[in-house]
Amino acid sequence: MNPATLAARSLKTALVGQVRSVFHDQNRGERPVVRRADGLFGPGSVTWRVHGDVTSMMVGGVASLLLQMLHPAVLAGVWDHSGFREDMHGRLRRTARFIAVTSYGSRAEAEAMIAKVRQVHGFVHGTLPDGTPYRADDPRLLAWVHVTESISFLDAWRRYAEPGMSLADQDRYFAEVAQVGEKLGADPVPRSRAEAEALIEAMRPELLVDARTRDVAHVLLNQPAPSLATKPFQALTFQAAIDLLPPWARRMHGLSGPGLAAPAVRAVTRGAAETMRWAFR
Repeated sequence: MNPATLAARSLKTALVGQVRSVFHDQNRGERPVVRRADGLFGPGSVTWRVHGDVTSMMVGGVASLLLQMLHPAVLAGVWDHSGFREDMHGRLRRTARFIAVTSYGSRAEAEAMIAKVRQVHGFVHGTLPDGTPYRADDPRLLAWVHVTESISFLDAWRRYAEPGMSLADQDRYFAEVAQVGEKLGADPVPRSRAEAEALIEAMRPELLVDARTRDVAHVLLNQPAPSLATKPFQALTFQAAIDLLPPWARRMHGLSGPGLAAPAVRAVTRGAAETMRWAFR
């Protein structure tokens, strides 16, 4: 084997190892999810295409969390019922595991994972600071989590992998992932891009930012990187996620987009995405 090939193979192994250490809790024996044709979607689905890209999923995931926490009842569930300050990485890892299993695992594995999450949601309830009761299994709150997650994943994919994606394929994506939202108990669940955008617009009057929102956003965006090697990539992911947010959401959070640096942020993120795709081929 020539030196260039050996160096390329070593780099691929290192990159794949770093990603797997971020997404899989090796102390608990977690292994990468094996793609199964008998799952909820299958190899011909748009979901497999979108959810298989490491970089765009990380960018979309952070953007979706920033959107989700703008709803006070969704934020309250995190504030009252999780140790996000001490284990934000663990929380993100569990979310990534849920997406991987429901996207690529067998139907039985996906439905077992969904049932487990629904069971957890049943115990998450409380009262907002203004006295309003909330429940994590509220169909409308689940709809907000579902739609912000779906549109963020899709828009990150379009920006960093498939800028020319057709509207028909975008609609197919929403129609496919709707079954996960429905199985979780969300209602309403959008089945097209137009329906997703309409749902977000309808829920905007319910959104707000207060001291708790700012605290959770600060913890999310300032968490330590899992390792020194992943620190630059994490910082880039956060910049790209903020850039992906709708301008109204950035304003609510008081976050500045990259502005004149946006082309540079997008170019470097696109390069990172292409490198990751090369590593996983």
